[in-house]
Amino acid sequence: MLELRPSCERCDVDLPPNSTEARICIFECTFCANCVENELNGLCPNCGGNFQPRPIRPEGALATYPASSERIYKPVS
Repeated sequence: MLELRPSCERCDVDLPPNSTEARICIFECTFCANCVENELNGLCPNCGGNFQPRPIRPEGALATYPASSERIYKPVS
């Protein structure tokens, strides 16, 4: 089950579970579309992998499988 992390690891912008701006790599590193496209050149600074849009968990499933509330913030220059 995906964690659905609540924020971008680089700029800490909120990425709620229904965000179409969330991007993840194979290890679920989570960044916003702006950082991925304009700052990271499409490559994860943690693992070097590429990004895909994060799936949106249906509202009914969030009650049973809630999104993570743990923020990971590791600004990258």
